[in-house]
Amino acid sequence: MNTQLKKGLLDVCVLSVLQRGESYGYQILKDLSGYIDLSESTLYPILRRLETSHAVTVRSVEHEGRLRKIYTITDSGIQQIQEFLTDWTEVETIYLYIKEGMPCD
Repeated sequence: MNTQLKKGLLDVCVLSVLQRGESYGYQILKDLSGYIDLSESTLYPILRRLETSHAVTVRSVEHEGRLRKIYTITDSGIQQIQEFLTDWTEVETIYLYIKEGMPCD
């Protein structure tokens, strides 16, 4: 899959998890595990990028003697999901056009 397309999909997947409720890194990985292959080394830069773009907020809470970062989606993050869904309709149209032009098996 094209790297830029995948990058956008991963951002929206993470935002979608957070739209269901605030969460932390490991739980986000678990929530997405049945849908997309995502590693910690990929997730945390996504979360930092989303924080920088104000799509999520982060706060630290103590959990079992350690600090855990809790992520919450913002209105801007919800808007990013809505924009993705609107854009995806156009992507589907292009996909169907390309697929119709492919020879049958």
